[in-house]
Amino acid sequence: MPGALNGLPDRVVVIGPCAAGKSTLVDSLRGLGYDAVVSGQEHSDIPTLWRRARPSVLIALSVDLRETSRRRSRPWPEALHDRQRERLRAAFAEATAVIDTSAMTPMSVLAATTRILREKGVFPVGIAPLHVEPTGDRA
Repeated sequence: MPGALNGLPDRVVVIGPCAAGKSTLVDSLRGLGYDAVVSGQEHSDIPTLWRRARPSVLIALSVDLRETSRRRSRPWPEALHDRQRERLRAAFAEATAVIDTSAMTPMSVLAATTRILREKGVFPVGIAPLHVEPTGDRA
């Protein structure tokens, strides 16, 4: 999946239910130079809405109901949480990686995500991976 598409940089698309940390992660990734966007898949009954953003990598963030309520500073309706999880089910199945952010800080989510992106060969716009030719044994 990674690799420039039609000369465009790799795009990271982030999905997840409300309060999972999508916007925070995307803002941080953009700050590092990645082409990253949030897909509002949790608000759509179109199971493949996220594909319209043409991702090279699809990162799915999950969060439990208790943490959602804590992050929202009010009880979060379980029915809404369940509905969003159902709307995200197909996208989660196709995601490059799923990260449960319930017990993570924003910085640890960013670190986990950038590690996944490096493993997939996705780097910030304008930064190429360091490639070192093997020298072999010169003895």
